[in-house]
Amino acid sequence: MWLGGTSLTARSVAAVARTAGPTDLHLDRAALARVERAARLGADLSTRRAVYGRTTGVGANRDETAVAADGAGHGLRLLRSHAGGAGDRLDAELVRAALLIRLNQLLAGRSGVSPALVRALADAVAADALPVVHRLGAIGTGDLAPLAQIALALAGEGAWDTVPPGHRAVPVDAGDALAFVSSNAVTLAEAALAAGTLDVVLASSHAVAALSYLALDGSPEAYADPVHRARPHPGQVRCAQRMRHLLGMERTPPKGRRIQDPFGLRAFPQVNGPAIDALDMLHGVLDVEINAGAENPMIAVAEDDAYHHAHFHTAYVAGALDHVRACVHGVAELSAARLGDLVEPEQTGLRAFLADGPPGSSGVMILEYMSHDALAALRQAALPVTLGSAVVSRGLEDHASFSTQAARATAEVATAYTRVLACELVAAVRALRLRRRAGGPAADAPMPIEEALARAEEVLDPRTEDRPLTDDVDVAVDLVRDPTWAQV
Repeated sequence: MWLGGTSLTARSVAAVARTAGPTDLHLDRAALARVERAARLGADLSTRRAVYGRTTGVGANRDETAVAADGAGHGLRLLRSHAGGAGDRLDAELVRAALLIRLNQLLAGRSGVSPALVRALADAVAADALPVVHRLGAIGTGDLAPLAQIALALAGEGAWDTVPPGHRAVPVDAGDALAFVSSNAVTLAEAALAAGTLDVVLASSHAVAALSYLALDGSPEAYADPVHRARPHPGQVRCAQRMRHLLGMERTPPKGRRIQDPFGLRAFPQVNGPAIDALDMLHGVLDVEINAGAENPMIAVAEDDAYHHAHFHTAYVAGALDHVRACVHGVAELSAARLGDLVEPEQTGLRAFLADGPPGSSGVMILEYMSHDALAALRQAALPVTLGSAVVSRGLEDHASFSTQAARATAEVATAYTRVLACELVAAVRALRLRRRAGGPAADAPMPIEEALARAEEVLDPRTEDRPLTDDVDVAVDLVRDPTWAQV
């Protein structure tokens, strides 16, 4: 993997983070030269002027002058005091992603950290050596506590899950401490992983909706190209086009049995489209942040100066995450609505709840409860975090984005939406099995969605008598999260 501080993407971060083991890592020479120049300038500037965090304290201690002869002590004290992360330990994927992002940001060459610290971090990334990092300690204005824990591990004082081979403690001076922790790398990592999950789950939502469409004899008019050319929002157009492909509508448009379908089918492009667009926007924001020189102060080599600023504030990230969660909530509501249609005899022509036993059999009745339970959790996680704020550090730091909390909530939304879709998938596959057994109409021509249906039928239990559906939903969750399943 090549890394140079300019072109890493959120999707690449997620792919690397989800693959355990050493990485063949190559650092761009020009980037390393930038790191070297910024480190020299940072040290020089500290002898000429006050530089926040290097020659001063931090936060409300900004006017306190650090002892010049105690540079290394000042840096270590800063890390020790900020490494107060608490709560659960971050899982390996998240720590792996955070290390990669922070390394890439440092290679932008605007932090002034020492080249030795950058190389030590690169060695950890390459070896898949992970420090122990705890969850709590950030509010969207810099992941101070988690990143201080990582820096202390590199400095020989923090804990590791696995220590890099041949690791030696890296000396940390006054110019390294704040420069290393002045980043939102952990928040960006969690956001990138959540966005990666939503990439897959939103793609799978088309396949799940297409299977429900078949089970419900949907009307093709709602997905027709002329309809969506008349109001061409990008995500909506892409969604309708995908549905037409899955259902073979370009070749032989199927015939629905209703003049209009319920909203769960008919409004799918109009509701799924905004989620697609919101996710695209989120990726754009994350890709900027992952390659940003956001450290405060910024060491600007070209200008031979340091700039104090507010790049640590992540309103863009928080807003994009809030937007995604709100849009995904709408799509999840449609999935629950389609599940309601699938258990309704007037919509399917099958027995209530897709039952297949003696009178009074419950069939898949419990799936609606499971779906709405997950939907309720999703609804709570979708609430905006950007409506809150915080005043800390004796009133000096008087606003926060809470992007950290938004990233956590987005991961929860991705998990809940996966389960909502899984419940619909179990019901749709059962309905299609029952229709086939009853001699229901077959498609006029093969459709791409039939490949996804065949894979689902291979792994989902074919029994239709009343029985626990826990395993069925778990299997469906795995399908929905499989990036190859819906790519037909």
